[in-house]
Amino acid sequence: MEKGRVFLFLLVTPNYCFPMLKDNGLDLENKAILYDEAAAKEAGMRVAAWRNDSEVNPEELGLYLEGDIKTSNSRNGLTAETTRWPGGVIPYEIGGYFSNADLAMINKAMEEYRKKTCIRFVPRQRDHRDYLFITSERTGCWSSVGRIGGRQELNLQSPGCLTTLGTPVHELMHAVGFLHEQNRYERDKYVTIHWENIQPGRQNNFEKAKKGVADGQGVDYDYRSVMHYSAGAFSKNSRPTIVPKISGVEVGQRKGFSRGDVQKIRHMYKCSQRRPGA
Repeated sequence: MEKGRVFLFLLVTPNYCFPMLKDNGLDLENKAILYDEAAAKEAGMRVAAWRNDSEVNPEELGLYLEGDIKTSNSRNGLTAETTRWPGGVIPYEIGGYFSNADLAMINKAMEEYRKKTCIRFVPRQRDHRDYLFITSERTGCWSSVGRIGGRQELNLQSPGCLTTLGTPVHELMHAVGFLHEQNRYERDKYVTIHWENIQPGRQNNFEKAKKGVADGQGVDYDYRSVMHYSAGAFSKNSRPTIVPKISGVEVGQRKGFSRGDVQKIRHMYKCSQRRPGA
């Protein structure tokens, strides 16, 4: 066995779309990108070639919906409590092949939720029917959005998806119930989308949510959100696809939560109404 690596077990899964019942933003009926073996392989190769000094984030390299969301072709807005994890408790199971450093990064991301929100990631027990199954397939960085029921997979290809803390925090925040920041219905007040620079066929990644469907959880548009695309996301010509309307503002950071991210999670899961440590 290679030194410094831990073999847990190999996941073998058929090729199918991963269903998502509800999310918290976009309404793209019949436009969702389904799971496809060729797309998954291409995403894996792109993430494998990604470097920490790249102009885009690794989860923006996928060919899934919005780059990193596995979904069916039916989408609804997250206003239903059924998409939230009861009590903010998210059981998880680790599968695949992660190094000790990879596992430490995953644990560090989960610890960020424990320290700053009331979300608790707990090892799955036999009586947990709904849970995250965290895999390491060479298919990129991706997750479903919110609780979908049963086993739902979240993939963190290494290296790439576990190079910076913000990427696992980002994918876990999808699982908690959030989509990308720049898809909020009011985003045009804050950023300009340069459609002419977007890769052909990827324009749907920049569709806005309908007013009344998305819920910002009482938090203003957040340039610093860990859920925001980088300026060059899905660019076909190295020119920006997203330009903030405030000069000098940068988007797409993956260092970790912004203050707004924490506020949104705490509001969605009513953290202020719970006992400390509960």
